Parts: sequence; structure tokens; C-alpha cells
Amino acid sequence: MRSFPHYRQLDAMDCGPTCLRMIARYYGKEYSLATLRQLCHITRNGVSMLGISEAAAAIGFRTKAVKIDIDTLAEEVPMPCILHWNQRHFVVCHRVTQGRRGRRFHISDPATKKLVYCEQEMLRCWGSTGEGADRRGAVLALAPEPDMESRNDPADAGRRSLGFFLRYLKPYRREIFLLAAGMLLASVLQLIFPFLTQSLVDIGIHGRNIRFIVLILIAQLVLTASQTAVDFARSWIMLHVTARINISLISDFLCKLMKLPLDFFDTRNVGDILQRIGDHGRIEQFLMGSSLSTLFSMVNFLVFAVVLAIYSPLVLTIFLAGNSCYILWVTAFMKRRRDLDIRRFEQAAAEQSSLVQMVTAMQEIKLNNCERQKRWQWERIQVKLFGISLKGQALGQVQQVGSVFFNQATGIVISYIAARGVVDGTMTLGMMVSLTYIVGALNGPVNSFIGFIRQWQDAKISLERLNEIHCRPDEERDIDSKSDVPSPEADIRLEGVGFAYDGTERSRVLHDVSLTVPAGKTTAIVGASGSGKTTLLKLLLGFYRPCCGRITVGGHDLADINPHGWRDATGAVMQEGFIFSDTIAGNIAVGDDRPDPGRLRDAAATACIDSFVDSLPLGFDTRIGMEGCGVSQGQKQRILIARTVYKNPRYIFLDEATNALDANNERDIMANLGEFCRGKTVVIVAHRLSTVRNADNIVVLDHGRIAEQGTHSSLTARRGLYYNLIKNQLELGN
Repeated sequence: MRSFPHYRQLDAMDCGPTCLRMIARYYGKEYSLATLRQLCHITRNGVSMLGISEAAAAIGFRTKAVKIDIDTLAEEVPMPCILHWNQRHFVVCHRVTQGRRGRRFHISDPATKKLVYCEQEMLRCWGSTGEGADRRGAVLALAPEPDMESRNDPADAGRRSLGFFLRYLKPYRREIFLLAAGMLLASVLQLIFPFLTQSLVDIGIHGRNIRFIVLILIAQLVLTASQTAVDFARSWIMLHVTARINISLISDFLCKLMKLPLDFFDTRNVGDILQRIGDHGRIEQFLMGSSLSTLFSMVNFLVFAVVLAIYSPLVLTIFLAGNSCYILWVTAFMKRRRDLDIRRFEQAAAEQSSLVQMVTAMQEIKLNNCERQKRWQWERIQVKLFGISLKGQALGQVQQVGSVFFNQATGIVISYIAARGVVDGTMTLGMMVSLTYIVGALNGPVNSFIGFIRQWQDAKISLERLNEIHCRPDEERDIDSKSDVPSPEADIRLEGVGFAYDGTERSRVLHDVSLTVPAGKTTAIVGASGSGKTTLLKLLLGFYRPCCGRITVGGHDLADINPHGWRDATGAVMQEGFIFSDTIAGNIAVGDDRPDPGRLRDAAATACIDSFVDSLPLGFDTRIGMEGCGVSQGQKQRILIARTVYKNPRYIFLDEATNALDANNERDIMANLGEFCRGKTVVIVAHRLSTVRNADNIVVLDHGRIAEQGTHSSLTARRGLYYNLIKNQLELGN
């Protein structure tokens, strides 16, 4: 019976896609975790069994989700299948066997390893309803479709291997040549030492020739100084090259990250992304540290092995046998080491997210007196990290015990053979000292090779995680074939648009929305909280693509318009707009290296923020944001409005742009914006009557559907949903 494959989940929420990856591999198909995550419609809260079922169907499986008892699972469900585990996790059951004490269930857990459960343990972890043997659990049964063999992973084209990163070394061919020359020179210098040592003992000491001894010592001193100088030069070159390669690696990663669509960031925690940035350090260390040093260590090893063979073939044989056992001992623990590294990544990512959350949400933490709970939450993660560190330490100590044993045993046997050779007269004392030096020099390359194996494994694990990013399709793919933004007179049309953040039919936020946004007019979108107003605005901005239907601008599908051109033509003030740690000028003129003073002043005046700026000692050069002075919510909104005005776009989208302003400021800003927006296409999302009443068309959303639309007067006369939404404001106005 073939062995069932096992993969470890790379992130805390990856258990479902990882289970599906194992089953696909069992049937001979290799899919990347990035592809399966996307097909499962995973979110930050994980994945549902329905999401896994839809992903399985997409890659060629027939699926059926059922809730059954343990007898039905063991006797009727085809293996392997996916089980809902402890009400919060997914595992694969790949085999059921009959043991002396009853049935044994073979589980492949993506969070840990392959495990075997007895029937009682199985019921405790899997059964969610019922009592005793009648307890039932959720199962996703899978069977391959006939056309499964013809389906391939679309992400294979973007997958990177370690060889891909060698291109980062090409610009530094000259420096690498110098490093190679330095290592070669150091090897030659090191090779001279054992012969000098032998001459010192056999000729100088044995012959009582002080002058010869002094000469040899001077030669050793010169060689040592030369070797030190070579090492210094090599260190400076390495620093120069590794720093630049590290910058290039992370810069390219950030470039790729910024090309990804927004839905990628909806499913990732901050800690996961930050940890992946740290993974580049391991790849850079492997490329510049381990690879080069191991290459020349192997040259040293071959040279000294030849010299040792000349001295004593028997000693060389013993040395090779002992160190082969040492290497096998270390590599035997590599799989366990890999599992610990993946678990460490998960907990380190959770710690990063927890720390970022604590620092950025300190106001809410203090307001709710939850300092202790949040600190304990972080400490619980630290306890888990400490547990993983302890297991890593124990694993390292086990490896060290074996290495010490093999090294010491080999050294003792070699010392015995050398000493016996001196006693028997087959070897001089100088030869014995020289042989000891050569054996010590050979140990260095062996240790370097062990380090290379470990760093190679680290780099491979890091590369797997980075491929989760690099295999994702860019938002800008086929950008050269995209059309330019149509003329400002182009209408925006939505035709039967439906959308869900996780891509599934069951959780649609918008349903069959058909709407025309006339060019040069103002369209307002209103509705109760959660009705889909902000989602609709994000679709118009091109942040997401509809699950069904289409959005056109002047007859051109928005998906076929160059996203950079569309964003140049649009300006938006969003509810979650961000203030950068920069000057006020830098926050208004985002993307402009040299802000125009006149446009800055006009934008600030339109947003009614000019008086606040003038009251500051440094004016527009005052630094604000996370690392500068704080601003109120109202000031933040006015800066965001000024940012849009400075950009002077053709299409303007405002999402509750004035909800943090007092009535007077709102009235003044809306009057200024009315003048600024004349002739432009404007879409406003708001609850306030004063913001929407003058719109040319008001669209009322209800549970993701258009309930009403018309002008303010026609909708209030109808006394429908719009009237009920704003009637309190009408009474206030009266």
C-alpha cells in the first residue's frame, strides 16, 4: 500500500487547503497552496467545508459533505476523506485498520503530523453531536473525476526555485570572482601550514636547529598575517554584496506585493506578510554565505583529503567512515526540524500581528481596560513559541550528542593509529603533528557541509512560503493589452452585478445590481448599514471584480481598462482612508515628489483645512500621522478631501466623506466641493440628508439590492425606504 503524503500548513488558517493538497498529491496531482487557498475562498477566519468542497470540484473531484456516525465512516466512506476536527480544524482520514483493541483511524493532521487514533479518541475529536457510539461528525468525501489528469495548477508558471535567485548574483560577478580568488588563496595558505609544522618538529626540534625554528615561525607569522588580510578583504566584499542583494530581494518582493489585488490582503494577517519579508534573509544567507563557503570548503576538503591519503590511507578511511555516520545522524532529524520551523513561523506571525495590534489599538485597549487580557494574549503566544524553542533546543542537543560522539570516537581512533605509527617507527613525530592538523582542517569542511544542509532546508522552507506570494497572479497581468480610460463624458454602467468577498454564492453582498451613473452628474447611494454601499463603491473603483455581471465605462469593461489609468482618473475619500507618517503637504500631494504650492493651498482651502495648517509653526511641513502629531477625525477627513481635490480627477467617489465634521464645516465643504465637482462624475455614499439631497439621482440599497432610485423630492413623496431612512433628519430640518 502506497504511503499517504503529508504536508504542513504554512499559516494558521491553511488547514483546509492543505488537506486538499495532500489528497490531490495522493492521486498524483501537485497543487500549490496559493492556488488551493484561492479556490477555497479562504478568509482571515479560515475556511468552511463548503469552500473546500468547491475547491475540490474545481481541481477535478466529485464531493459530498455529510454528517455520519463512526461506523458509516469506517465502512462506507471512500478514503482519503476530510474530517471537521474539534469544531475548528480540518484533517485527513486516509486509512482505517483493524487492531487487537478495535479499529484504528489513521489521521494526517496538517497542523502536526500523521497520527493514529483509537475509536474513543476519534469520537472525542471528530464527533460533534449525539452520545457514545451514536455521535456524528462532518465528513467531506472525495472521488476523482475522469478528467482530473488533464487539469494542471495555473500557478506553476509563477513558481520560483532556488536557482531563480542566482540571477541576483549576476551583477556582482566581479566581486564574486574576487571572493573566489580570496578563498582559493586562503586555501593555499592553509595548505602550507601542515608541512611547516612537520618541518618544525622533524628538522628544527629534532635537529636542535634554533635558526630553522625561528625561520619556520616567521614563515607561519607571515602566512597568518596574509590569511588575516585576505579574510578582512573578503568580509568587506561580502558585506557590500550581501547588503545590496538583500535590498534587491526585499524590493522585488515589495514590488510583487504591491501588484497583488486587494482581495489578497483581505485574507492575510500583517504578521504573515512581515514574517515572509524575514524569509528573504535566509535565502540571501544561503546564496552568499553557505553556498560560496561550502563550495570552497569542499575544495579544501579534497586537497587535504589527498594530502591525508599520502600520509595514511587508513586514517583517511576511518575519518570518512566516522564523518559519514555524523552526516547521516544529523540528516535523520531534518524532517523533524522542518516541522518545528513551520510551527515557529506560525507562532511568530501570530506574535507579530498581536504586537502590531497592541501598538496601533492602544487607545481602544485603554478605553476598555483590557490591558491585562491583551498582554496575556501575547504571553500565551510567547509560551507556545517558548515550547517550540525548547523542542528545537532538545533536537539540537540530540544532534550535538551524536556529532560529539562520532567526532570524538573518530579522533581517538586516529590518534591511536598515529601514536602507534610513531612508536612502530612508520611515522615521525612531525608527521603525527601534521596529520593531526590535517584532520582538524578536514573537520571544518564537514561542519560547513552540515551547516549548508541546514541552511538549504531553511531556504527551501522560506521559498515555499514566498511562492505563496509569487504564484499569485498580478492585478496588472496583460496590462499592455488594456485600453485607456474613456473620455470624461463616458457613463458608468453596472449590469446585473453580484459580489461576495469570499467569492461564494452563499455570502453575496450585492445581488443583481443594474445602475447607470451618468457622466457629469452626481449620484448618491444610501441605505442602512451593511446594505453594500461601500462594497459597491469599491467595485466602481476597481478594487474588486464582480462575481457576476459587469461594470462598463463608456462601453468598455472596467476589467479591460488599464488600472493605473483608471486610478489616475479617479479620486476617492474612503471611510478607512489612511494618514501617512509624513508632512501635511506629503499627505495631500501623495505621489507627487515636488508638491505645487498653489494647488496645495487651493486644495486645503476647498477642504477648509487651511486655517488649521496656518496655525501650525511649520505649516504644510508639519509632520503628522503615526510618528508625528496627531490629528482629529474631522481634520483627518478634511486632509483626505484635500488629497482628492489636489489630484483633480475626472471621477470622484466619496464614502461618508463628511460624517466626522460638524454641521458648519460640512456645509462649507459641500459648497466648495459643489463648485469643484461641477462637470465631473461624482458618486457619494452617505447617511446625512444634507450631503445627498442635491444629488441628480439617489440610489437606495437594501440588503445588496436596489430598492428605489430617483431625486430627493420624488423619493420623499413616495414615502418608501428612503423616506424611512431620513425622516428623522427631515423632522430635524423642519
